[in-house]
Amino acid sequence: MLIRVENNEELLNAWRKYPALQQPTYPDLDALASVAADLRTRPPLVFAGEVDRLTKDLAAASRGEAFVLTGGDCAETFAQSNADRIRAKVQTILQMAIVMSYGASTPIVKIGRIAGQYAKPRSADLETRGDEVLPSYRGDGVNSFEFTLEGRTPDPQRLLELYQRSASSLNLIRAFTRGGYADLRQVHHWNQGFTDNPAYKQYEAMAVELDRALRFMEAVGVDGENMRFVDFYSAHESLLLEYETAMTRTDSGSGKLYNTSAHYLWIGERTRDPQGAHVQQAASVQNPIGVKIGPTTTVDQIKELASILNPEAIPGRLSLITRMGASKLADKLPALVAAVQSEGIPVLWITDPMHGNTITSSSGYKTRNFGDIMQEVHDFFGVLQAEGAIPGGVHVELTGDDVTEVVGGAEELSEEALANRYETLVDPRLNHQQSLELAFATAQILRESVKR
Repeated sequence: MLIRVENNEELLNAWRKYPALQQPTYPDLDALASVAADLRTRPPLVFAGEVDRLTKDLAAASRGEAFVLTGGDCAETFAQSNADRIRAKVQTILQMAIVMSYGASTPIVKIGRIAGQYAKPRSADLETRGDEVLPSYRGDGVNSFEFTLEGRTPDPQRLLELYQRSASSLNLIRAFTRGGYADLRQVHHWNQGFTDNPAYKQYEAMAVELDRALRFMEAVGVDGENMRFVDFYSAHESLLLEYETAMTRTDSGSGKLYNTSAHYLWIGERTRDPQGAHVQQAASVQNPIGVKIGPTTTVDQIKELASILNPEAIPGRLSLITRMGASKLADKLPALVAAVQSEGIPVLWITDPMHGNTITSSSGYKTRNFGDIMQEVHDFFGVLQAEGAIPGGVHVELTGDDVTEVVGGAEELSEEALANRYETLVDPRLNHQQSLELAFATAQILRESVKR
């Protein structure tokens, strides 16, 4: 049971003594305080036992006994947090997990950037269009994408909407993953209605093999009960400090703090300062924490982050999510991995091959090249293995829809095609076909790494 306990209040609010970057500028602080008080009375979205189970799963991945797949929208929107969109994202992640697990004979830890990813850091506080200057769009949890003063003014009432949307999304996800939709016998059904292209053909061929294997297991009397449901965890960037604080509870059994807004939280490249508020807040809770590390990250910063976020050296507690860029990873990452190895710091290494590879197309769209994404995944495995470390996961922005936001891939999506279905409000995402393609390619790399 998760409750609020007064003797944890000092720990809960310790972050307030540190610089807090990327926070909305709310015009009415009394309204913000009222919303935070309301949130503190609302039921938790996740529970301590689920969080602890994920930490154990991530520890297994850090030992090479599993592999982590994290996927979902760059930034969720209230308008698209409906049943069809959520089902499509969950289905895509399940399909990718099946491809990777079956292809590499490795358990896959499934985490969705779902049910809480409603805020994004921005490179500038203000956006200019013509002669008008307004606050930047920071996600539906903060303000509106609509370029008006009313829409762009941060509104704390949106935090309540964030909570409600996250709660309903998690309820639906639990129904999907525990109520039979995730049954391995559904692998054919998951692929229905998609066009005839290489990734889908490859998936269907694998589904036939898997179906034959399942029938064999049933024939020889193997109990398939645990194949009818899956553990599916939620994650988002820990960015809005007032919301995360309001959603933190004390576990009555252990007396420790848990952030009940998600199972897994990560700290972004812009907010990972060890002496910043985001790191200090994350240090107060028991959830597994990821930290995005880019090409400017130093060995000393990683050591300090580990000492603050995981002083007890608990396996699975701390993940380092690399987002270097395909052109920089092979040069920048080896020294960091070597230092972590030599110091014996327990971390789970995950690659984010998306954020370091963002470019602007000739037509003006923000995009990414699928070849660069796969190059970074490949180099990530190569560097980790060369340094005697374990590649533990992949973290990607994706959607279950056939959008046109990332160029390249088997469909050879061109820059000219970006305008067809460019729907993201922030960063470009892999579409459904590209997500499967990445899963097959990663499974091949993973299978080869296991053989070594």
